[in-house]
Amino acid sequence: MSKRILVTGGAGFIGSAVVRLIISESEDRVCVMDKLTYAGNLESLEPVADNPRYRFEKVDICDAEEVNRVFAEFCPTHVMHLAAESHVDRSIDGPGSFVQTNIVGTYTLIEAARKFCSELPEADQTAFRFHHISTDEVYGDLDGPDDFFREDTPYAPSSPYSASKASSDHLVRAWKRTFGLPTLITNCSNNYGPYQFPEKLIPLVILNALEGKALPVYGKGEQIRDWLHVEDHARALYLVATEGRPGETYNIGGHNEKRNIDVVRQICSLLDELQPRSDGQAYASQITYVKDRPGHDLRYAIDAGKIARELGWVPQETFESGIRKTVQWYLEQRNGWCKAVQAGKYQRERLGSGESAGSSVKKAGA
Repeated sequence: MSKRILVTGGAGFIGSAVVRLIISESEDRVCVMDKLTYAGNLESLEPVADNPRYRFEKVDICDAEEVNRVFAEFCPTHVMHLAAESHVDRSIDGPGSFVQTNIVGTYTLIEAARKFCSELPEADQTAFRFHHISTDEVYGDLDGPDDFFREDTPYAPSSPYSASKASSDHLVRAWKRTFGLPTLITNCSNNYGPYQFPEKLIPLVILNALEGKALPVYGKGEQIRDWLHVEDHARALYLVATEGRPGETYNIGGHNEKRNIDVVRQICSLLDELQPRSDGQAYASQITYVKDRPGHDLRYAIDAGKIARELGWVPQETFESGIRKTVQWYLEQRNGWCKAVQAGKYQRERLGSGESAGSSVKKAGA
């Protein structure tokens, strides 16, 4: 039987990948709920926009009345909650919006889901699922080279972003234990791939390189991340939402640990091959080292053994295959999708210095 899946944040990077996957590889119906902030772009949903199983609702998840309306009209069997403020640097400059969206918004959504689910017939209540998508950053960072984040790793968030996501994780678990809402949580490693807003490392480096701009690397670039291709992640998320056990947490990682500086150098090498500079110089000559951001975690690495054992998911992309596809996509889309989504105020400037955090907190609390 086909499902009705409500995807919050479905116009964002990961959300749109999930929606494109569901529409193309299942018979399920999808309703996207998205506020369309700077990082939410309907251009990312154009491949499915004309499909009769897709609908879009421009709704802020903090707006309880509108959220309840969508639940009543769409009658979801599954909720996949991806709506969030997600950029660490922006959370340093303006933490208030992260508290509002990631904590208050999640509360508003799970309350609407709880009320909606409680009014369903008993069999439909049992089948209902609320899947909350989170991040490995809630765990803080790892001490040594041989440790990994596991589902029982204690939380130790370092940034306003990760603290807000940790808070939302706890809310979702509490609604399962207290109210019996059938919830699942996934915590993922760093995503990359097509349609990613160019505030994040990989698209930022690609587009800056092509425009002859500096390629900023925090500190010495020694920070280590586990890289996960977004289409692998989308497959994992759909699998958890439809086959995972309520009350469980699943960590999703790409098995691709890389230092940031090595990621940047690999992108430069691919660009040297695929679109060499007109002056014959290597793109790596554009690398510049900048002051590290406050509270920067050194290493993230996911143990994805549980989702492999219980649900049979493993990533299909290596970093080498995935980063090549990603660079090629941005080369093809730099004058199309990329130009469209950068029409706003953000021009790939440095964020997250922490210098404006005080003023933004005051504004958020005013």
